[in-house]
Amino acid sequence: MARSTPPSVPRLEDHLGYWLRGVSNGVSGAFMRALQAEEVSAAEWVALRLLLGAAKQSAADLVALTGMTRGAVSKVLDKLEAKELVTREQNPEDSRVYWLALTRRGHRLVPRLAELADRNDAHFFDCLEPKEQAELRRLLRKLADAHGLCAVPVD
Repeated sequence: MARSTPPSVPRLEDHLGYWLRGVSNGVSGAFMRALQAEEVSAAEWVALRLLLGAAKQSAADLVALTGMTRGAVSKVLDKLEAKELVTREQNPEDSRVYWLALTRRGHRLVPRLAELADRNDAHFFDCLEPKEQAELRRLLRKLADAHGLCAVPVD
């Protein structure tokens, strides 16, 4: 019985997704470890950053901005409230809505966490020239737009 020749199978390294996943894992893993040292999760960081400077944001606003479920946002907010980083104030015009705000402690923490994000970016991307970084950002945004990937990454 004659054997058929198997179709040509590309090497793993021939796939863009292989490289993208490897870089993404490295970048996000290092940032997660830096956040853990501050006792903050990635989802908590995202919520804190979105609340910085925001006027009258609600949990529903965070759901819309992040793509997280209502339950997941509620859990994140519960943790942030327990850490005294966020407060919830009932909307006097609609008792079902709570306005979210950073506490003083939250306002002090967000710039420190942003510095961690900046250092992480520098560690991974300073090997690229500024023009290359801008081009990479443009290409990643193009891919995200083309595939409707608009949710804020939280994990």
